[in-house]
Amino acid sequence: MSDENVHENAHDTARDKPIGWGPATGVGSLPGGDAREAAKTATGAFESFPYLPELPARGPGADMIGRTAGLLAEVYARVEPSGWRIGDRPGRDTKRARSWLGEDLDALEEFTQGYEGPLKIQAVGPWTLAAALELRGGESALSDPGACRDLAASLTEGLTGHLAEVRRRVPGAVPVLQLDEPSLTAVLRGHVRSASGYRTHRAVDRQVVESALRELTALCPGATVVHSCAPDVPFALLRRAGAAAVSFDFGLLTERDEETIGEAVEGGTKLFAGIVPGTDGPLSDPAGSVMGVRTLWRRLGLNPGTLAESVVLTPACGLAGASPAYARAAQAFCVRAARSLVDNPE
Repeated sequence: MSDENVHENAHDTARDKPIGWGPATGVGSLPGGDAREAAKTATGAFESFPYLPELPARGPGADMIGRTAGLLAEVYARVEPSGWRIGDRPGRDTKRARSWLGEDLDALEEFTQGYEGPLKIQAVGPWTLAAALELRGGESALSDPGACRDLAASLTEGLTGHLAEVRRRVPGAVPVLQLDEPSLTAVLRGHVRSASGYRTHRAVDRQVVESALRELTALCPGATVVHSCAPDVPFALLRRAGAAAVSFDFGLLTERDEETIGEAVEGGTKLFAGIVPGTDGPLSDPAGSVMGVRTLWRRLGLNPGTLAESVVLTPACGLAGASPAYARAAQAFCVRAARSLVDNPE
């Protein structure tokens, strides 16, 4: 059997495995600009659920919008004073984004030799991307339904290739795709401001939003997470769109979220609960930090025994704005807190 066939069979085996979600993982971004150090941190902290780190401090192309723009198929973007703008051809900004992603993948491959299990990668989702990317005239792509459709299709194609590359580099991994959608609620409510700042773009129909997301979640059936650290995450819509898990800032939950969260958990949706601030601050007792999760479970009438299998603990958001020491401590804190949930769910 050729090496190529051996690798392909390994990929198929990995894809066929049920997802064994780890008890804790990171959100995505880390401070600093050293790809090897970041990969060592992300794989060392979360041995059973590592992730591909993002390092936005390196500059344009390493930020979340630029990094995802570099993944797009046959759509290119460049940096303007106002932000990222769609252009006609790949320029230095696109090339820089792709080069940095290549460095990050090299480092991840180095530190995941022999690894088998879930491996999370992140990309900006289609609606936050449409809200952030400018068309040639300077207005947000969100203003043009056709541009939104084209972006979603380009992102789907680009991520298909990216996932294949991750599988090739880490054959034992089961890729978990995280779509970052911090602007999703604003898109749904018509709160995204126009280029002038004097008006807002019309709210996008919920079915249109759901349909575009479903195209992306289909790339990793049963292994797609949608992340938002904004308030009022639309849990029910994300479930319908095929998200296997929803990642959110646990501290932003309100009582009106509880019913939809209960329905989500009972329907098999995993919760990636952000319990640690994304910027430097005091870290309390890990067991005490998940008291709110336990309390929520009791209020919803859910079986405490399902807590550990239903919840993955994370920082509340990316850690790019934190110090390196705090970022390491916050990730270790999530692991210890997750252990306390397993040991003492009630």
